[in-house]
Amino acid sequence: MIDPKTTAFPEQRDGEDRLSFDPMERIDAHLRFIGRIETPWQRGDCPKNVTRARETGQEARVVLEPGFAQGLTGLEVGQGIMLFYWMHQARRDLITQRPRHHDTARGTFALRSPNRVNPISLAAVRITSLDLQAGVIGIDAIDCFNGTPLLDIKPSAPAVDVPPAL
Repeated sequence: MIDPKTTAFPEQRDGEDRLSFDPMERIDAHLRFIGRIETPWQRGDCPKNVTRARETGQEARVVLEPGFAQGLTGLEVGQGIMLFYWMHQARRDLITQRPRHHDTARGTFALRSPNRVNPISLAAVRITSLDLQAGVIGIDAIDCFNGTPLLDIKPSAPAVDVPPAL
């Protein structure tokens, strides 16, 4: 994990603000990683989102830690799943950010940036292969670095996952 106290981050962009406190001094919960995501990506070549990752044609896979494979029972190749993962190399100290494609800064909670107080990310992916014995899921694409820790897997349920129209 990157320690913001000892890691040199790029300079802040105009309009960006850092938190006035260290969010890691206010711990409320403990999480257990259930596996890792294996991808072809590293810093400098990772797509900005899963749509861009799909455009590359590069698949990825989820490898569960020992003891968790049985939790895949009921999943099938072709099914959509939601992956919740920990962006372990992201900054945690920005409360406003100015993405390169915006002229002004926005609040962290108004962006899908990996840089956030709790760097939890979510991707809707499709299962391309499934090895229940080994606890390995092939997926169509994802936008995270190789070795990214996995928090959870949930089956996609479009009737539940999509907000109703206004």
